[in-house]
Amino acid sequence: MVRSPFGLRPELGAALLLLTALLAGCGQSPRRFDSPAPTPQVHRPPNGGWFALPSEDHGQEMVMFALGLLDTGYRFGGKNPDAGLDCSGMVSYIVEQVSGRRLPHNAAGIAERTRPIATQALRPGDLVFFNTLGRPYSHMGIYMGDGRFIHAPSSKGKVRMDRLDSRYFAERFEGARTLLPEG
Repeated sequence: MVRSPFGLRPELGAALLLLTALLAGCGQSPRRFDSPAPTPQVHRPPNGGWFALPSEDHGQEMVMFALGLLDTGYRFGGKNPDAGLDCSGMVSYIVEQVSGRRLPHNAAGIAERTRPIATQALRPGDLVFFNTLGRPYSHMGIYMGDGRFIHAPSSKGKVRMDRLDSRYFAERFEGARTLLPEG
């Protein structure tokens, strides 16, 4: 049997490479947080309306719920706190718990169905998106206020709070979207 230079069987090396790619997170292309980001080309959902929560209070409820998930373990594809959460799984789970409504379990799909807003208009409960994998809307979190957001990153393996102006996230910021109704 031929071994790789690292002493691994070829199939094990391929599996490790795939696992590394999967655990890399769900990110977007680099963009500075402090510079005005161009509005990405987004089309309204087929039904003509954005996904919106029925009440303005749901934004605060989302923040409170997210705080309760701090230190929950990360799991790629995770959809509930018992099994672990990934970034879009965390957001989808919280929205469903707060409102009874479902969002897709995919950061890009959630971005596609939610209304874009200016970064300066961010309010607690809004969604923030990042390019961490070299593709649009590959990572996301819930904005807390005061420049902070909660997310489920694969690095360090737990739901945690970070700052939008941290070097890593500022360079990868993709945009903001809201679940609150227009008007």
